[in-house]
Amino acid sequence: MEIAIAGLVCLIFAIIARKLSFPAIPVYIIAGLALGSSGFGILQADEVSKKIAEFGVVFLLFYIGLHINPREIGAKRKTIFASGFYDLLINFALVFILLSVTGFELSRAFIIASSLYISSSAIVLQSLIENRKLILKEAEIIVWMMVFEDIVIAILIVLNSIGFSDLMYFFAKLTVFTVTVLILSNTAPKYLDRAMERDDEVPLLLVFSAGLLGLAIEELFQIPYAYAAILIGLMFSQVKSVEEMVIPFKDVFLILFFFFFGVSTKFDMGGLALGIVLALVAISGKVASGLLTGLRTEKSWKSGLEIGLNTIARGEFSIFMAFAFGDVLTASAITVTVLITSILGSLTSRYSEKIISILGRASQ
Repeated sequence: MEIAIAGLVCLIFAIIARKLSFPAIPVYIIAGLALGSSGFGILQADEVSKKIAEFGVVFLLFYIGLHINPREIGAKRKTIFASGFYDLLINFALVFILLSVTGFELSRAFIIASSLYISSSAIVLQSLIENRKLILKEAEIIVWMMVFEDIVIAILIVLNSIGFSDLMYFFAKLTVFTVTVLILSNTAPKYLDRAMERDDEVPLLLVFSAGLLGLAIEELFQIPYAYAAILIGLMFSQVKSVEEMVIPFKDVFLILFFFFFGVSTKFDMGGLALGIVLALVAISGKVASGLLTGLRTEKSWKSGLEIGLNTIARGEFSIFMAFAFGDVLTASAITVTVLITSILGSLTSRYSEKIISILGRASQ
């Protein structure tokens, strides 16, 4: 019953969001908050809804893995590093240090810094398309910045999953798994391509099973399913037609993930206040890192501001971090941050040219 209601509610809000050219992610979360434990209490998250939400995360991370092509990354490593360096330095490292010295536990500071660092590639890239900005020189830098963040996501997931008591054993398993996947990524695609060329249901079942394989790997080997899903996606990155088949699975399950995350989130006033402060930090951090990136790569503060204003939005990965690792306070704060930055980020992306023009005239 809950799944049917969730699907219908998300359908209605998706149509409204599309009509208004409004970012859909905060809409799904707000709908879940309104109907869940923080709102009217009509819906409750049960084991089935939690598992479906988990499917959304796994397919998202599998999809991210599809865009991590080792050969392309090797060829473009200098460009990718230049695009992502200041973003990582300011929005993760400095935020982590700031939170640590202001009294946050190191584990909570690390989770929050990880959440604030990653922009919502779904919102950022969709905004570039809708606002016809893909032709801009800054768009390429933004795209490579998203690739850099996708690579760092895998590392952050591992670091957030480590228990220091079994550190060596954990890394031994992780190394064996990673090396195995990298070897298979060079040998398996030619065999997988044959399966994907079939005209029956086999390609669809193969993609669906591959997307969920991360959950099985976690259960069998205690390797984080999020990291496993990214690596499996990487293995499939050379296989034809996988991306177009996985997108419907990703989109449907991810929408339900956002909705049921909202349903299960319990707000407290401390989380609300912290979320507002973190949103201000998140916004200023992206603008600052964008300016530094633009000055370094394009020798232009206007290019830097364009980059910063287009990367403010946080979304899917931030919510995943709260879902996977956060307590009530952290989840509340990150939810508020995502709602504020996703809405404001969509607006700053749409009106970035006017903002830059106004600031340019003011500086003369």
